[in-house]
Amino acid sequence: MSDLEERPYRAGFACFVGRPNAGKSTLTNAIVGQKIAITSSKPQTTRHVIRAVLHRPDSQLVLVDTPGLHRPRTLLGERLNDLVRQTWSEVDVIGLCIPADEPVGRGDRFISGELSGLKATVLAVVTKTDLVDRKRLAEQLVAVSELGEFAEVVPVSAVSGHQVDTLVDVMTRYLPESPQLYPDDMLTDDPEQVLVAELIREAALEGVRDELPHSIAVVVEEMVPEGQLMKIYADVYVERPSQKAIVIGHRASRLKKVGTSARQQIEELLGTRVYLDLHVRVAKDWQRDPKQLRKLGF
Repeated sequence: MSDLEERPYRAGFACFVGRPNAGKSTLTNAIVGQKIAITSSKPQTTRHVIRAVLHRPDSQLVLVDTPGLHRPRTLLGERLNDLVRQTWSEVDVIGLCIPADEPVGRGDRFISGELSGLKATVLAVVTKTDLVDRKRLAEQLVAVSELGEFAEVVPVSAVSGHQVDTLVDVMTRYLPESPQLYPDDMLTDDPEQVLVAELIREAALEGVRDELPHSIAVVVEEMVPEGQLMKIYADVYVERPSQKAIVIGHRASRLKKVGTSARQQIEELLGTRVYLDLHVRVAKDWQRDPKQLRKLGF
């Protein structure tokens, strides 16, 4: 009897949590091997819950991407936090991500405390191990293990790929026995339009001054296939005319860059040539207005 036949099939949901920029989205992408969650150097860039599905012969790991938990300053912030907590209550395994190159801080302790009452198995994942030497990593592993009651503590580097497979093995071990949840060829259950909007948003965030990140939302109005070409019409929303000027740039130079960068990423995602039509629009104070939030998909 083969090893696979003996082992029960496991399937379930897992998510990575942690303070903003702890490396959650980069890790999700490294595990699935395709750019699914949006990653940017600015905190608070992941908004939609994106499920990435990892298929193995004896298991199916469904990764749910959540925004970082943070102190909300707007209605959008409060909704994001609600979304995070709701996700936590529905998954089987939670990986608390703590970067190896930063001391354990108040934010980590806060999140660790929030996780303590959940039914999910909680693992500590020490990320960005490629940025520190062995001594520093050893100290960080000790500090992290003292944070709470973790089933296991796993160090990884999403960038170098070190221990990424080990982490998947550990997470899979704690999934329930279950039949397959998604078909074999499925990588994510998010509609393409949401993924395309996220890629445009990532391109729009890159290189923008720090006051902008949360003021950008993207809505894909339509995607029209024409032969070998996909025509995509999308609106980039900001809150104020001054922000619109920043996003567009001098003689539209910045918007052109955003379009080029986003188009390349979208072509990779869809596997086809893309024509991208971008417009920047002002939706006044949309983060604080429930009606606007609904319109923009929150």
